[in-house]
Amino acid sequence: MGPIAKEKRKNDDLAAFGMADLSADDRGWAALCWLQIVGLWPWISILLLIAPQTKDRPFVRYNAILAIVTAVALVPVTCVTLGLGALAYLLFFLWAYQAYRGEWVNVPVISNWVQQQFPSR
Repeated sequence: MGPIAKEKRKNDDLAAFGMADLSADDRGWAALCWLQIVGLWPWISILLLIAPQTKDRPFVRYNAILAIVTAVALVPVTCVTLGLGALAYLLFFLWAYQAYRGEWVNVPVISNWVQQQFPSR
C-alpha cells in the first residue's frame, strides 16, 4: 500500500470514528501522555482526563487512559523480571510517536481491555 493510500485509509478510519477533526493539539496531547517524565507522571494524563479542553476528545482520552493502565501493568512485570521489564518502557517512545501521527495505539491485551472498560471511540 502506497503512502497516499495509507493516508486515505487513515482519514477514512478517523472519519468513521467521528475523528475527522483530529487536531495537531489532540495529537500532541496524546503523545505527551506516553512520555513518562519522571515527577510528572501520571499527572499529565490525569490532568488531560479532567481538563475541559481535552476531556471530551476521544483520541486524547483513549491515549491518556491507555498510557496509565499500561504503565501500571508494567510495574509487576518489571519487579518479577528483576528490572528487565523496564526495557518495555522504551516502547512508550514508539507509542508516543504513533499517537503524534494520529494513529490509534494498540498495546497487546491492554488496548482491548481499555476499550471495553472505557469506551471512547
